[in-house]
Order: sequence, then C-alpha cells, then structure tokens
Amino acid sequence: MQEIRLDTVQQFNEQYGFETLHPLVSVARYDKTQEVEECIVRYGLYALFLKENKSCKLSYGRTKYDFDEMTVTTFAPGQNVHVEPMPGVQFPKWTALVFHPDLLARSSLGRNIDKYEFFSYSSNEALHLSAGEIEIFRGVLDMISQELHRSIDKHSRDLIVSNIELLLNYCLRFYDRQFVTREEINHDVVRRFERLLTDYIQTQASREGLPTVAYFADRCCLSTGYFGTLVKVETGRTAKDFIADRLLTAAKQLLDNSNLSVNQVSMQLGFEYPQHFVRFFKAHTGMTPSQYRVA
Repeated sequence: MQEIRLDTVQQFNEQYGFETLHPLVSVARYDKTQEVEECIVRYGLYALFLKENKSCKLSYGRTKYDFDEMTVTTFAPGQNVHVEPMPGVQFPKWTALVFHPDLLARSSLGRNIDKYEFFSYSSNEALHLSAGEIEIFRGVLDMISQELHRSIDKHSRDLIVSNIELLLNYCLRFYDRQFVTREEINHDVVRRFERLLTDYIQTQASREGLPTVAYFADRCCLSTGYFGTLVKVETGRTAKDFIADRLLTAAKQLLDNSNLSVNQVSMQLGFEYPQHFVRFFKAHTGMTPSQYRVA
C-alpha cells in the first residue's frame, strides 16, 4: 500500500498537481480524472477538505468517517489517515485548504488552535453542510485564495491567518447546528451513556478502576472528542463532570447505607488509593468521607 507524507505545503501541491503560491498555505480545487488508490496519508499539516462527491472511504484505525456529498473533513499534524476507493465513484472532487503550523506562529489562532476540537485525531465525525453553509465556506476560501494570488507583503500573513480563523469559527457554528439537528440520536447516546456508567460503577469499577470518558465514547462507537462535545451540548455538563457526579452519588450511598470502611468504599468505586478518594470527596462536598458519615 502506498504511503504519502504531507509535511509541507509544497509536498501537498506536488502530490495533487497544484501551483505553490505561498510556502505555508494553499487553497486548491481537485477535479481531475484520476482514480483514488488505497493509501496511508501521514499529515504534518492542518487540512480542511470540502468533499463534493463520495470518492473514497476514510478511517482512523477501525473507525469510519461519516460523510457524504458536500461535507467537510478535517485533519491535523500527526494524524495518519487510511484512504480507500469508493465503489461506483470513479473520480474524486474536492476543495481543500491546507496550512502549515508555522503559519500560526505568534498569532492568536496559534494560541487558540486547540479549541477547534474537530481537528483532534479522534474527531472522526464529518461536518455535513447546508446549501447556505456551503456558500459561506466557499466565500471565506475565496477570500484566502484571492490573498494568495496577490504579491506577498507585510499584511499577507495577518490577513490569511485572520480568514482561516474566520473559517474555523464558522465550522464551530456549523458543528453546533449539526448537534441540534441530530438531537434524537444525541439523546439516545446520552441515555446509553447513563446506563453504561451506572452499570460500570456497580459492577466493574472495583476491578477495572475509575470510569473514563474514553471508555464510554468507545462503547458508544464515537470518538472521545465528539462524544464529549455531544454530552456537553445535551446536558450542559462535560462528560468528565457527569462521571464525577455519578461517582459522588454512589459514594454517598455507600457511606450512608453500608458498613464498608472508607478504604473499602474507595476500592469499590475504583480509586487506586484511598487518599485520592478522600480528596475527591472533600473537593465536591467540603467534607471528608468520615466527616460526612457522622454529619
């Protein structure tokens, strides 16, 4: 299987046959009559692809990317993506924005890039765009492209980075909309999370340790990042806080209704050390477990 490394914008442009207008950023549309070949793409760049047809299947490990026509897929440095041909689609069509991390040096976007969680390696849920959203997405790409076709001057980098930040902020808005439009699916995921968490605390924590967000994301067949955002959108709390609340409730029930010692309660809930349980309990209640028991 072919391996493709995309560590620089120049490598990206050479791979797909585009002119390099700027060493750190490129906007390009691909509509060539060239079939997709199975390969592994190793990214050293940030990339956003607006897919115009179903030309291939993507996966991170065993998890398939969920996307159709006119959707956005995103990748970040350090990600390895398995690309497979899509049966029935001969030629891929897409528009891409790629940029090197160095472009963001000493910029507000560089300092805040982590807030765009859809770039996360585990963020394997594609962004499905409406007609209006596609128009906005293309409009911002056009502004970046126009700037790339100008002679580079002292304003070029700031204008390009500002427009990239604008595009990423629109993507955040579009993702929020997508969570709303998938409300019923999201409800089902949260209900499953609640059931799994209750069962884990009752039957598995004592053997396998404290419950983690990653564990429940995997059981719900979602990436950790997407699962965490979904839970927060649906409940107003992070998945980590949700787990902590359930652990605290279980701890109080055991302290109230059993003869278990504090150390035994700690082990029952999956804490590695009793002092960790004491710190956890006091941070949430203002009392140690022993103080709670006699209050």
